[in-house]
Amino acid sequence: MGFRVAASQAKALGKLLALCVTAGVVLAAILFPYVGGIGVAANRVSDTIAAVPADLVTAQLPLGSTILDRNGNPIAYLYDQDREIAKPEEISPYMRNAIVGIEDHRFYQHNGVDAQRSLKAVGGFVAGESAGGGSTLTQQYVKNYLGYVVARDEAGRKEAMAHSPARKIREAKLALEVERLMGKDDILVRYLNLVPFGGNVFGVKAAARTYFGTTPDKLTLAQAAFLAGLVNKPSSLLKDPKEALKRRNLVIDRMLETGFLPEGPQAAEAAKKEPLGIAQPLNTRPNDCGNLDGGTTTGFFCGYVLDYLAKAGVSKDDLKRGGYVIRTTMDPVATEAAKRAAENQVPKDTKGIANVMAVVEPGAGKHPVRALAANRDFGIDASKGQTAYRLPSTITRFGAGSIYKIFTAAAALDHGIGVNEQIDVPASHTSSIYKNGNRPYTVTNDSEGGGGKMTLQDALAHSPNTGFVILEERAGLDKVVDMSVRLGLRESMKSVNRGGEKPDPDAKDPSLRISQEQWVKDGKIGSFTLGVTVTSVLELANVGATIVGDGKWCPPSPIEQVLDRDGKPVAINEAPCDQAVEPGLARSLAQGMAKDTTEGTAAQAARNVNWDRQMIGKTGTTQIHQSAGFVGATPGLSGAVLTFSDSDTPRPICDGDRPFLCKTGNIYGGKVPARTWFEAMKPLHKDIPPTPLPPADPKYLN
Repeated sequence: MGFRVAASQAKALGKLLALCVTAGVVLAAILFPYVGGIGVAANRVSDTIAAVPADLVTAQLPLGSTILDRNGNPIAYLYDQDREIAKPEEISPYMRNAIVGIEDHRFYQHNGVDAQRSLKAVGGFVAGESAGGGSTLTQQYVKNYLGYVVARDEAGRKEAMAHSPARKIREAKLALEVERLMGKDDILVRYLNLVPFGGNVFGVKAAARTYFGTTPDKLTLAQAAFLAGLVNKPSSLLKDPKEALKRRNLVIDRMLETGFLPEGPQAAEAAKKEPLGIAQPLNTRPNDCGNLDGGTTTGFFCGYVLDYLAKAGVSKDDLKRGGYVIRTTMDPVATEAAKRAAENQVPKDTKGIANVMAVVEPGAGKHPVRALAANRDFGIDASKGQTAYRLPSTITRFGAGSIYKIFTAAAALDHGIGVNEQIDVPASHTSSIYKNGNRPYTVTNDSEGGGGKMTLQDALAHSPNTGFVILEERAGLDKVVDMSVRLGLRESMKSVNRGGEKPDPDAKDPSLRISQEQWVKDGKIGSFTLGVTVTSVLELANVGATIVGDGKWCPPSPIEQVLDRDGKPVAINEAPCDQAVEPGLARSLAQGMAKDTTEGTAAQAARNVNWDRQMIGKTGTTQIHQSAGFVGATPGLSGAVLTFSDSDTPRPICDGDRPFLCKTGNIYGGKVPARTWFEAMKPLHKDIPPTPLPPADPKYLN
């Protein structure tokens, strides 16, 4: 019993000390409003105060970013706090008066600390009640600034907003400083732009839109009173309409009592009779990729924008708080066409098969990405055919098959072998250079290939395996691999190899974590020309853009322009364009690839849509038919399609009215991938004037 009494006395003594300390702060604030320090008590929390940024008055509030398509339409919003900044003239007098009337009716008389309110709060604290209720609007501004601007996580927020005498001291000191530097109206506007209104809704502008579908300058008395009552009790009021109505009417009564409703009792009574009128559903702003209307289609592009900006030095966290406007290169027409074609060829509920497409516009100074699409919707519900993987822009685990013969052909041209040169294409070839483990490496042709001899141009159209392994031997494997990087596989070939026995991406020994590029070169992987390494659909599309763009490589960029919150352009760190191969070689390679859609492996798919333009094209299929692809480009647009098994246990793919997983597989690049490409690209070229491919450079012909 004695122990309990002693403990009780100690507790009472502690509360008394807290009362004395806080009361001293309040008294100092009243007597010495312009003194930099406010006594010994304040100095005891100097470490906490020193941690507060000096820009408490001028710092920009967290503001979400908007990602736009090329036409200026939003495809995503990203934010930590859904906030829009309202200018002073954009906030109605009702809203200003309502918040002052209910929260701090002596706001225009005090210097940031109100002695009556503070002493009342301290008394409540000593009595074991909440320490709330004593803060002025200026102190509340400080508290919310510390909690929602300075603090970056929930732990920091709780610490910054803890109920304690120390917090009161800190708030009092900073409130005095704020009032010394800012006018009352400025403080009020900053407050209304800062505070939370429930959920992720911050600031009066977002609140007016969310709850009433209006702007803060058009808020009625009843609406403004509801929002003012919501500031400090959002959770409970949003759950209980009756309590919300009572709170709103209390705000109206308090406005009348304190002189902040000049229209008088009649206006008050009329407003109190109005229903709450809250929007149903609320006008909440979707957050992150894929959550805006149409996001299941645009989400892949949005994801690539985030990845691209992160590599350029603008993180997702920067976007969520920095208030940027990202103008992208996404063409909604091209995106919809690619999505429709991908899904028509492989319905999105097809089990275990993804059909993915990327479209890039060639150019000498920029390669804008126009579309990233898949038969899958962007999302997290796999039962609805959704995926959150960035299928069109990330590196897939499957190869592109004979599409990689493009790089062998380019290296052969660079080595002095002409487009019209007759090359050997025997039915079978055993390499004297490359090995298959400890055995000789032997390659044969399948139904896509030919036999005997044919020109390099015909070989690109008919795709005989043996001829390209022989060309790879002549040009040199390292040169072929280097050419793949130069023309566009810059990320794919840098990725960590996950095939073969030796390479191990998780190994502690760095020598075992080697790139695709190094693995192929070190292991003398002659099958590289047959497209056995992992690849990126987007990079394949960019390879096409490089070839038809006179050999000028540019990063596949989704960014048109980045603007800061003030509308000023922001420079981002994008890789510069470079001349991957000389224009004559690129033009000759393009002519070498011009027969695939007229008499080669993609000819039937081209005829299906009555394609009549000159273009480059190359199909590809991996050995056991788990993936197949097509790359095609005109001077106006380049695109790539990859169809692959995306299940946890990949299986071969069979073609048909509806592709399906099977035991042996019969899919080829000239089937689903080429059909997808032509279905998408035919309408997209409707308004692009036909432009023939430039002629080959004579020095690369023979």
